[in-house]
Amino acid sequence: MKILVINCGSSSIKYKLYEMDDKSVLAAGGIEKIGLEGAFLKAKLPDGTSKVVMADVPTHTEGIKLMFDALLDKEYGAISSLDEIGAAGHRIVHGGVFTKSLVVTPEILHEWEKYMDLAPLHSPAHLKGYEAVRKLLPELPQVFVFDTAFHQTMPPKAYMYALPYKYYEQYHIRRYGAHGTSHRYVTGRVAEFLGVDAADKRIITCHIGNGASMSAVDHGRCVDTSMGLTPLEGLMMGTRTGDIDSSAILYIMKKEGQTPDEASDLLNKESGLKGFTGISSDLREIEQAIREGNDRAKLGMEMYEYRIKKYIGAYAAAMGGVDIIVFTAGVGEHQWDVRAGALEGLDFLGIKLDAEKNKKNFGEEEVISAPDSAVTVAVIPTDEELLIASDTLELVTK
Repeated sequence: MKILVINCGSSSIKYKLYEMDDKSVLAAGGIEKIGLEGAFLKAKLPDGTSKVVMADVPTHTEGIKLMFDALLDKEYGAISSLDEIGAAGHRIVHGGVFTKSLVVTPEILHEWEKYMDLAPLHSPAHLKGYEAVRKLLPELPQVFVFDTAFHQTMPPKAYMYALPYKYYEQYHIRRYGAHGTSHRYVTGRVAEFLGVDAADKRIITCHIGNGASMSAVDHGRCVDTSMGLTPLEGLMMGTRTGDIDSSAILYIMKKEGQTPDEASDLLNKESGLKGFTGISSDLREIEQAIREGNDRAKLGMEMYEYRIKKYIGAYAAAMGGVDIIVFTAGVGEHQWDVRAGALEGLDFLGIKLDAEKNKKNFGEEEVISAPDSAVTVAVIPTDEELLIASDTLELVTK
């Protein structure tokens, strides 16, 4: 069966078409600048090159139609009829209290809409994508795969905030986490790669990219994660503060007369490595500045790595130890120095890196810990889209 995976942003649509018989990618691409001038579709071709198609894309409906046209195109398409698509799976950033992926029904849609305000930048776009597919292919089964679902096994002591309880009852204010699809994928994949059962292990998953989060997975169940109500809490990130005293934000708002929206932009878009160093959210540019002797860039990197180290220690404490640490996502897969910095000084936990393997690894599945390390450290590239496709297949073929 062919499964279409869709990830809608506020002005973008990313897609992949899988042949699930062998889990191969038949087509992939994305549409950018929906509702803006200069909109275009970029399709990836089998030879590694890309085909760019300029188009007028005022809405997500036109974007989904353009995606379908690309899949059917004789030059760079992959199918001869839309009937070949068996189902569509959607990445949903925030699923509230949903604990698993679900086939979308009117009842499921109504329940999910209660939590849309918890991801105001993402949820409206997800809904537009779903509705656009339904309008063009009304009989096609569609599945929602919730990024937050993996974290719903957290106990209340881990997900509740120390706020008046009425805010949890009235507004669902609690910690939900994010990147759950990636954390779930690498948990399963590292166990498969190592030939062990995740249900027998204590695993710390480190999804370190421009957005970054970590999870404590105790015998197959997520028991804690670093992100909170939104993807702002936790680690220092490319443009997000991560953990911060909320009074610091209130103080800045009062001093500068900021509105809540302006404060949100400060926290989410102008902080993190970019805001602190004044250079960039791109670690490659930060590292170049460090080589040139920029002390603030050096301190920013130390802060970045230190936060990861602190969460490793905290999660080892929460689980009573750790057996496996997994690094994934853009930085986790490709920045050997961040991995080394984050694990430096953790010998007391039994963590010992193989320095040469770590330095040479650039996104390959590999164990990078030393043979005598009590904790296995591995790099596992994430594949959220494949997991979405697999969930979708399983649900529509039950």
